[in-house]
Amino acid sequence: MGKNLQTGGRLRPVDLARGHGLSTQAVRNYEEAGILPVAARTPHGYRTYTSLQAGALRAFLALVPGHGHQTATSIMRAVNQGRVDEAFHLIDESHVQLLDDRRTLQAVESALRDLEPRAAAEPGAAPESGADREVVSGSDPTAMPGPGGTFIGPLAEALGIRPATLRKWERAGLVRPRRDPQTGYRVYGEADVRDARLAHQLRRGGYLLEHIAPLITQVRAAGGLEPLEAALSDWHDRLSARGRAMLTGAAELEAYLRQCG
Repeated sequence: MGKNLQTGGRLRPVDLARGHGLSTQAVRNYEEAGILPVAARTPHGYRTYTSLQAGALRAFLALVPGHGHQTATSIMRAVNQGRVDEAFHLIDESHVQLLDDRRTLQAVESALRDLEPRAAAEPGAAPESGADREVVSGSDPTAMPGPGGTFIGPLAEALGIRPATLRKWERAGLVRPRRDPQTGYRVYGEADVRDARLAHQLRRGGYLLEHIAPLITQVRAAGGLEPLEAALSDWHDRLSARGRAMLTGAAELEAYLRQCG
């Protein structure tokens, strides 16, 4: 039965699976998800694939490293449903995100190079208070309004995150604001703003909190770019790999589009 199914350009799920180190169930799942065009069936109900499904599988697997599984799935679904412009839009969005990530990396490197070595102040021992202050002092929310520093609301607004995120980072040891002895409000000094900025940029770069914490500790101790050189080099490599993977994915998708006619 298996030999007959391969004649006339027909392929079984196992034929597609073997070429990519997949299980036959994974191939079936891809078809059910709309990643592959719907297969024809034999009179006995067996799936029979052709070079069209094989091309779709190659395109999908090539798209995943550059665009991620979810976006690659959406791209293939759109193509298979005849919505090619939507697929192109998804691809464009991935390229925009990659460019934004490159700019983020450049911003991290620039921020680190601009840092002056300084020891971070130890957090104060003031008691906890009620809600943190949510006011903006001056035109620049992260500017130090004097020796007291800035508050959680203005800092969160400047970074484009929620105050709750800064509290989470504090629990993880990424920032160490002192407490105002009279109000109990969190007060972020210059070193704290620096640490928060670096944590924010590294989170955008895909680093987990547990990976960021030791980097922040190194920056506190030494200051400057050197402690993060390995992480930044890895970040560069990953962005370059994504860019190249997008090129490979584009080539395979173009080949599949030609098959689709």
